Amino acid sequence: MTTCEAHNPIPDVQNSADSRQLAINKVGIKSIRHPIKVQDKNGGVQHTIAVFNMYVGLPHNFKGTHMSRFVEILNSHEREISVESFEPMLREMVKKLEAETGHVEMTFPYFINKAAPVSGVQSLMDYEVTFIGEIHEGGVYEFTMKVVVPVTSLCPCSKKISAYGAHNQRSHVTVTTTTNDHLWIEELVQLVEGQASCELYGLLKRPDEKFVTERAYDNPKFVEDMVRDVAGCMALEPRIDAYVVESENFESIHNHSAYALIEHDKRAK
Repeated sequence: MTTCEAHNPIPDVQNSADSRQLAINKVGIKSIRHPIKVQDKNGGVQHTIAVFNMYVGLPHNFKGTHMSRFVEILNSHEREISVESFEPMLREMVKKLEAETGHVEMTFPYFINKAAPVSGVQSLMDYEVTFIGEIHEGGVYEFTMKVVVPVTSLCPCSKKISAYGAHNQRSHVTVTTTTNDHLWIEELVQLVEGQASCELYGLLKRPDEKFVTERAYDNPKFVEDMVRDVAGCMALEPRIDAYVVESENFESIHNHSAYALIEHDKRAK
């Protein structure tokens, strides 16, 4: 501290008292981009860019939090932010901001190399993944993973009433899972894709296109079927404590989407 600063200290307004007796559940920063690395199931590492939301709970007697400290925490890890460092980073955030509760969301594109079903030609498919970490009162840590999986759905009603053909569409199945043990992103994606009319691929040759078209036709699914079938798989996976399954079908014969949701907490009695 310089002599000038010692004689004229800069006021810290955030640390001043607040008399309104209203605690804030979440306060922090949204939509900050930062490089991260994510280990994949095959032992490789993907380097990607994540969008972070970082919050802490603010007691009623504090006027504000220290926004700059959130950015400092991200930058102190440089590019070493990973699944393994997610919980330690969250605990560091809560400690540095003198909070009891904390919440971090990290959303990033994740790529899976897929082989086409007939030709075997390989291509990358991207999926939107979100890691959510929370420190609850008492220091209890909870981890949630959210993945958006694009798939094909074919309408059973259209197939039934039509002399030939059936309308199909691309659908987004979003699964949000609270886990008690490590669950690979690839495992969650495969679980969802296995319940769709057909999965998607980045690159298809003509024999592959014939295969996926006929596969969808032989496996029609309403949006209700989609969420029920995926939820049934979630219920059987012991590493998943709670889940939310959503499906949005971008209808090809309507100017609206079809939507369904199932949520369940296995821990609830």
